Amino acid sequence: MFMAELQVALDVLNIEQALIIAESCSEAGAKIFEAGTPLIKSEGIKVVTTLKKRFPKKTIIADMKTMDTGYLETKLAAKAGADKVCILAIAHDETIKSAVLASEDLKIDVCCDLINVKDPIKRAKELEKFGVNGVIFHIGIDEQSKTTYPYPTLRKLCEEVKIPVAAAGGLDDKKIPEVVKAGASVVIVGKFITGSDDPTFTTELVLKALEG
Repeated sequence: MFMAELQVALDVLNIEQALIIAESCSEAGAKIFEAGTPLIKSEGIKVVTTLKKRFPKKTIIADMKTMDTGYLETKLAAKAGADKVCILAIAHDETIKSAVLASEDLKIDVCCDLINVKDPIKRAKELEKFGVNGVIFHIGIDEQSKTTYPYPTLRKLCEEVKIPVAAAGGLDDKKIPEVVKAGASVVIVGKFITGSDDPTFTTELVLKALEG
């Protein structure tokens, strides 16, 4: 039976807090940790190295939100120890292609964040042709208060591309079953876990929702 994977987005501002949360999530069974953009901007790319050293058997993702210099920033993530790097789908095609080239040279996966893309399905199809390893259907924090999660668009996206589709944007244990039903292979959860008083318990809730 197919089961979507949990990716914990460590969107906090210091590595000490990120490590505490990650330890709790790991105890609950989380296997994928994302060095969030705020964390990387606050502490630097070294946080990726720190996370990989602490959790060598986990998948570590660098959410760089790259808009330019695709090869360079993918190389930075790879050298820091990331297993995957996230760049922006709205970046220029050549930026995407250069990131894919770096991923092939450096043995690191590249996924593209579709945040703020006007036609995510069309763009995802283009990105698939460029050779990216996956896309993220993402409703940003600032947008979440103005819209409900567009499950039909996510479902259509999952139907139209063969590469893995991750879902992100204010997701919790109540929303996750619908996201999985739509076809997402990865569910990215940030604040629901990182803002919890008990990240271990909250991670367990999310994992149970994924099973359901």
